[in-house]
Amino acid sequence: MPPAGSVLDLGAGYCSFVNHVRASERHALDAAASFVRHAGPGVATHVGSCEDLSAFGPGRFDVVFASNLLEHLEWPAIDRTLDEARRVLKPAGRLLLVQPNFRYCPREYFDDYTHRTVFTHVGLADLLTSRGFAVERVEPRFLPFSFKSRLPKWGVLAALYLRLPVRPFAKQMLVVARPASS
Repeated sequence: MPPAGSVLDLGAGYCSFVNHVRASERHALDAAASFVRHAGPGVATHVGSCEDLSAFGPGRFDVVFASNLLEHLEWPAIDRTLDEARRVLKPAGRLLLVQPNFRYCPREYFDDYTHRTVFTHVGLADLLTSRGFAVERVEPRFLPFSFKSRLPKWGVLAALYLRLPVRPFAKQMLVVARPASS
């Protein structure tokens, strides 16, 4: 994340990501108007759909981030969201996606009744390629499926977890892509 850069958090929810990012310009978008109360100082909030980023010009952001978003959408909405994300990214920008990886969590995946679409790290990488992205990094096991537990949720523990060579309980993936050159 370039410190002097701009970031857009799609489906920002509780603003857990965007509130902690070091960037000169931070934007959060969510369909639920109530999300704005979670945004920290300096975060510009936008209520709207991830399928329509027309409020932002082409090549506006260095990073577009989405965590646990795409699995809640149907295919046409996913395609529009990815196309819009590519449009608002700078040519050297990056799309960062954190998603449940169905390959490692088939039993729990549909415990969340709002999950609509299944992704694996292989399928998501292929989808991104088909939508005009060049995939740079795929981590099939990045984070635990959920942080709902009695364990503390300190940032230092998450940082230590991400440094482990083997990540127990990791059932979410990380995929990083950039707009493919035309």
